[in-house]
This record gives sequence, structure tokens and C-alpha cells, in this order.
Amino acid sequence: MTSHHLSHHARRIAVLLPCYNEAASIANVVAAFKAALPAANIYVYDNNSKDGTAEMARRAGAVVCREINQGKGNVVRRMFNDIEADIYVMADGDETYDPAAAPGLISKLVEENLDMVVGSRVETDVKAYRSGHRFGNRMLTGLVKYLFGYGFEDILSGYRVMSRRFVKSFPIHSGGFEIETEMSVHALQLQLPVAEVPTKYGARPEESPSKLRTYRDGFRILFTIIGLMSTERPRLLFGTAAVLLVLLSFGLAVPVFYDFFMTGEVKRFPTAFLCMGLVLLAVQVAAFGFLIHSIRRGRLDTKRLAYLAQKGHPRKKWNKPATA
Repeated sequence: MTSHHLSHHARRIAVLLPCYNEAASIANVVAAFKAALPAANIYVYDNNSKDGTAEMARRAGAVVCREINQGKGNVVRRMFNDIEADIYVMADGDETYDPAAAPGLISKLVEENLDMVVGSRVETDVKAYRSGHRFGNRMLTGLVKYLFGYGFEDILSGYRVMSRRFVKSFPIHSGGFEIETEMSVHALQLQLPVAEVPTKYGARPEESPSKLRTYRDGFRILFTIIGLMSTERPRLLFGTAAVLLVLLSFGLAVPVFYDFFMTGEVKRFPTAFLCMGLVLLAVQVAAFGFLIHSIRRGRLDTKRLAYLAQKGHPRKKWNKPATA
């Protein structure tokens, strides 16, 4: 049997639950986090729900706020701006994540002086994880590892514990479900101390339908991948595009040169002009890649300065859960 005790004089902990139409599950989620982290403040940010989510959360004892701009990224941005704490625990309100794992995630963050701990999802129900979503996660995870040399096993997990320094220096751009990818990439960009801990992941209640859409979110993942390539490896992406344009130009130029060597005349003027245009375009694309690379370095420096401007972990005691 495990009991959880957290001193009121220890670190301030905020549990952040972005919600949209989660009336069927939010009360149970709030209650479970209260049991796991009795001294934490639990915040539910309602994102224009139409099913009474806010009222159910309020009755369960959460502090309820509202964000009118639709999208999880917009909700997370508002939460990070509004809430003051030393440690932030972010999860979903759909009863898929395990609140009992929160003390362990926090302990790892504090004891190892980390900025983020990701609760990687371990399925406890075959219905918990859609195959399309799993495939997209693997693609995105593989790309991130390729870009940075290392990464997370579950880059799309919404269960995260973060330091104040991370939260208050994170410039959120995403408006939707891409927010988890953006958070992971931000940490890897700055080479922040992070970790990953396997946590249970269950199925949503049957009366609570998923907000994910296979094709819509699949395209979002695809565009996120393209965006990552353009911002994190612009010279590789645009350099490859430039080489392909040059090769296409040379391929189209073969008959033009053949005619010229055989007859001494250029008979395919449109093709010749197209080839010259493709070469010029290739030069511009390559130059654009170098320009974005320079801008990227300046943005990284700005992010590092914003991160360093925040205070690190306060030297306060964290009472780990006592095992009885």
C-alpha cells in the first residue's frame, strides 16, 4: 500500500489539465490527482466545452479557468502564462494517463535536476492507441532522433512534468495537438536535461469520444515533419531540393545538347530556357537554406537567453511518497 504525503512548505506543484468536452471523465481525473498529489493545486482549463466539463471539474475541487481560442496549444499557452508554480504536471482530462505515476515523475525531475520528464505511454488496453496515431508517432519520433541524434520514445505523449524554468521560457507557437512535438523539440534544441519514464496508458471511457481524427491529424504530423526539417536542418532540406532541381535540369537538357552537337543548332528553346530557370531556382533554394540556417542560430541564442533568465530549481525539500 502506498500513501502520498507532500509538505506544504515544499515545492509548489501545479497540475494542468487542458479539457474539451471531458465531462464523462474529468471528475475522476481531478480526484485521482488529488489523491496522488494532495498538496498540489489542480487547474482545469476548459476550451469551449459544450457538455458541462467546467461544472464537473469545479465540483471535483479543481480551479476552473477558460480559454476561448480553440486548440490544445492555445490552452497550454494560456496555462503556462497564467499559473505560477515550481513544478508543473501536465496531463489530459480523458482518464487515459495514470495520476498515481505523478509522484515518481516529480521525484525524477527533482532528484536529477531535470527540466522535463515525459511519461511515455505503455498500453494497458488494446483500444488505448489507434494504429494510425501509433504510426505517425513512430515516424515523428524517428525523424526527431535523426535530426538531433537522440530523442524520446514517445514524442506525442501529453503526460509531462516540467520545471518552472522550462515552462516560463518556452515560446509556444502551436495552436493544436502539435504542442507536444513542439515542447520536445524545444528541449532537444537547447540540449536541456530531460528524461522519459514508462507510464500506464489506458483507453478513454466509452462515453467520451476521442478528439483525434486519423486523416486530419495525420496531415498535421506530416506538416510538422516538414516544418521540423525546414527549421532544424534547413541546409540539408533546401540543399537536397537544390540538387534535385539541378539533376532535373540536366536531365531535360540532354536532348537539347544532343540536337546542338548533331546539327549545330538549338531547336528546343523552351526546354533550354526551362533548364536555365531550374538552375537559377536551385541556386535561390540553396541560398534560402543558408539564410534560414543563420536565422535559426539567432533564434536558438534568443531561446537560450530566455531560459537562462529564469531561476533554476529552488532548493526546497521534496517529500517522496512513503511506502507503507
